[in-house]
Amino acid sequence: MTTPTADILLDVKELRGPHFGPISLALQVRECVVITGSSGSGKSLFLRALADLDPNVGEVWLQNESRLDCEPDRWRRQVALLAAESHWWSESVGEHFPVLGEQQLPALGFDIDVLSWSVSRLSSGERQRLALLRLLANRPQVLLLDEPTANLDSHNTLRVETLIKHYLEGTKACCLWVTHDLLQAERIAERLISMEDGRMVPD
Repeated sequence: MTTPTADILLDVKELRGPHFGPISLALQVRECVVITGSSGSGKSLFLRALADLDPNVGEVWLQNESRLDCEPDRWRRQVALLAAESHWWSESVGEHFPVLGEQQLPALGFDIDVLSWSVSRLSSGERQRLALLRLLANRPQVLLLDEPTANLDSHNTLRVETLIKHYLEGTKACCLWVTHDLLQAERIAERLISMEDGRMVPD
């Protein structure tokens, strides 16, 4: 195994799963890399493998720490996946926030009273925005975002894009962002990569 250089935050070497790979990719601090590609090209499977949720082989480093040397729960807090469909396991919104991100609620159009809401009253867009805030409450170093604005109107889409930009700048994190929206990709991407048949093609 080789240790990544100091300016690399996430270093992926020859990662592969049953339906994608091998993929090698390095992300720097504050970098947002956008992945595009048709449905079924392996984008979501790649993100799940990075979060160590599905069987895979290859090296993944977070700064100077190998994934192999990190407890799985700690790894998933630091290399955090926001899935296209969020999961909710308790009745109220506030029960899903171990650390309350009250200061971020207004950034996505919520008041503090949203924490007392029942999950059942949330629209799909509200669930998507709150799932992002829930993820950020753990202060991850790597954001793996799978279509995070798919259910949002243009106004709330821009809110999410702005929040992620500020988060990367403020925490020195990095981001892999999957989207089918090429206009969005132009707004947020520092690098754009297409994925075809489980492999990445630089754009």
